[in-house]
Amino acid sequence: MLLNIEKLIYGGDGLARLPAESPSNKDHARGKAVFVPFVLTGEKIEAALTEEKPGFARAKVETILEPSSHRVSPPCPHFTRCGGCHYQHAAYDHQLEIKKEILRENLRRIAKLELQCEIQLHPSPPWNYRNRSRLQVRTQPNFAAGYFKFASHELLPVEQCPISSPLINRGIAALWQAGRAGKAVEGVREVEFFANADSNGNETKLLLEFLCAPEARRAAVRAWAEELCETMPEIAAVSAFREPQKGIQEPLVAVGASELTYQTKTAAYRVSAGSFFQTNRFLTDELVTIVTAGRSGELALDLYAGVGLFSTALACDFRHIISVESSQTATADLQYNLPVNGKAVQATAEQYLAKASKPDQVVPDLVVVDPPRSGLGDPVARAVVSASAPRLTYVSCDPATLARDLVPLQAAGYRVDEVHVVDLFPQTYHIEAVLQLVR
Repeated sequence: MLLNIEKLIYGGDGLARLPAESPSNKDHARGKAVFVPFVLTGEKIEAALTEEKPGFARAKVETILEPSSHRVSPPCPHFTRCGGCHYQHAAYDHQLEIKKEILRENLRRIAKLELQCEIQLHPSPPWNYRNRSRLQVRTQPNFAAGYFKFASHELLPVEQCPISSPLINRGIAALWQAGRAGKAVEGVREVEFFANADSNGNETKLLLEFLCAPEARRAAVRAWAEELCETMPEIAAVSAFREPQKGIQEPLVAVGASELTYQTKTAAYRVSAGSFFQTNRFLTDELVTIVTAGRSGELALDLYAGVGLFSTALACDFRHIISVESSQTATADLQYNLPVNGKAVQATAEQYLAKASKPDQVVPDLVVVDPPRSGLGDPVARAVVSASAPRLTYVSCDPATLARDLVPLQAAGYRVDEVHVVDLFPQTYHIEAVLQLVR
């Protein structure tokens, strides 16, 4: 059937409508929504339906009849088969516009917010930007490492990844070399590469994290880890963990140091195996500047603080910093990275705010929140409101949960002063946004 792509939506798909004469259009005056990957706004395509539900359908492209002027040839041979990238068919400057409009539409539709300010775009070099990449591993019947196929949990073997850093690509090559030589250990299911950088963005060392099945043998995993370290001197350490049982991740093997030092223009951060750190090696400093520049006062509260990326910078201009992080591993790094005027608290944001809501508590001058994709949620959003800070900075990686959280924040008197899209994830649909709110 012929489809016209109306717009792109969050998740990477294009939105079209089934033709009026389609039998599937019963009870759908506008035409049932059809979601199609790897298309661009305004394109006319020939498509085949792959799934039908009562309220929507999915389709795949058969032929691009009228391509967008923004369409380009994707450089990666795995594109459309690999689940990692969604926009390689779009020129990079157009990718930024797509993300800006998707963010604007989510804010308008969910939060009923018509922005009174421009969305400021912060581009990244579009390739080799990732400092963290996770590959699935298979040892039988033959070794393979790669990513899940698009919309699948089936492994797609990948030996080079154009969005991962050169150092990580050398690590992937070393992994394949060991696998082909029969040295890969059965029971290792994932390998995550994390590369640090100096203040110029140059990579120096790799940290590898193995995720192993419960039956994986410790001695065999250690031998493979040591072999990889000998093969590639840039590998500073390999840490292996068994798959979590009842939420507890058991350390299995540690070879070399258990952490890396990540140098930015602001500070040097200790990042241990299992701790989160931002994944774009080019935009870390710019993200910190957007979140922290021009902010000062007596007290800043940093929720979901991780290893202290924002806290450490804020400590230069606030007399006191309270940084809240739920992960035990990340909290240990946070405590190490914070200067003397910073205090690390291991707790969820909700737990901390519940205890900090007493009338005699000092009101923070600034609250920074950087939640996971699930967002704050209503209880935490309302608790943030109760903190009564005059300024709030929301760092979001999901525009839908961001817009949902803005509803109680706006109702409490916060208004959006600045909006930024910091493109930490070129070639993908993921949107990193920073909103500065005041009241």
